[in-house]
Amino acid sequence: MARAAFFDMDLTLLRVNSGSRWIKYLRRRGEIGLPMLLKSGYWLFQYRLSLLNMEAVAAKLALDMAGDAEAEMREKVGEFYRTEIRDTVSPLAKEALERHRQQGDRIVLLTSATPYVAEPLADELAIPHVLCTRLAVENGRFSGTLLPPACYGEGKVHHAERFASSHGIDLDASFFYTDSYSDLPMLLRVGQPVAVNPDRRLVRYARHRGWPILSW
Repeated sequence: MARAAFFDMDLTLLRVNSGSRWIKYLRRRGEIGLPMLLKSGYWLFQYRLSLLNMEAVAAKLALDMAGDAEAEMREKVGEFYRTEIRDTVSPLAKEALERHRQQGDRIVLLTSATPYVAEPLADELAIPHVLCTRLAVENGRFSGTLLPPACYGEGKVHHAERFASSHGIDLDASFFYTDSYSDLPMLLRVGQPVAVNPDRRLVRYARHRGWPILSW
C-alpha cells in the first residue's frame, strides 16, 4: 500500500490562522459589525483551547450564507488569499512537502477550512488532494447546510479514512502534521504523528508520547 503525508493548514503550512485573518479582513471592509467580531473572537478562543463545537459553528455559518452565490464567495476569498495569506506560507513547510514528494508519498491538505481558501493554497503548493469542510451548493448558491461531517476532530479521521480506502493508503505508515490538540484523533490514527508549532496542550501530549515537535 502507498503512504501519505497529511498536512493541516493554519499555523502549520501557514504561519497564521486564516480564520482570524478572514474576520479582520471582513471587518476592514465593513462587512461585519462589532457583535460578530466579538463572537468570532470567542470562537477562536474556544478553538485554541480545543473546546469549540466546530460542527455547530460551521452549521450556523452555513445557514447564514444560504442563498449567497458560490462564485462571489470564490472571488472574494480568492482576493483575500492573494492579499492576506499567500505570503504567510512557511518556507520550512515547503521543504517538508518537497521531502515527501521525493519519497513518493501522497500529499494531502487536511483542514477544517472551506475549499475557498484551502484550494488556492493547495494549487500554490502543488498539493493534489484537499480534504476540508464543504458547504452544500444548489444551482450555484449555498443551500445553508454543510456536507457532513465538518473536517474537524473526529471528522478529519472520517475524511482521511475515506481517502485512504479509495487511494490505497496505509494510514499506519502515514504522516500527519498539525499544530492543534483538537487534531488529536487524527494524530493517533496515523503511524507518524508530527506536532508543528504546537499549542500548549499538544506540546505536553507530544512530549509524553515522544512525538517529533517542529517549529516552522
